[in-house]
Amino acid sequence: MQGILYALSDPVRVRIFVQLLKAECAKNCSAFLTDGKVKLPKSTLSQHFKILREAGLIRSERLGVELRNTVRCDDLKGKYEIMIRKILEAYQSEAGAKH
Repeated sequence: MQGILYALSDPVRVRIFVQLLKAECAKNCSAFLTDGKVKLPKSTLSQHFKILREAGLIRSERLGVELRNTVRCDDLKGKYEIMIRKILEAYQSEAGAKH
């Protein structure tokens, strides 16, 4: 649980996780090089993906030279589903309050 809380404590990782949740197919790291208006170095993105992967939130599969990332929805259901949903709702609520 500590890994999940740490992984979702960073707004960039939350945005990556949410985008992967909404994605219809696996995404590679370079699909996230621009985070809104901010360009992120590939090394920074790789570190974010590593943290999400080590927390068990995403799965990365090698396809040629790239890693394709997906959310581990089935593995997260039940035990952590409510906690993750509440964290994501809190981020969404906070983002709405800023606008």
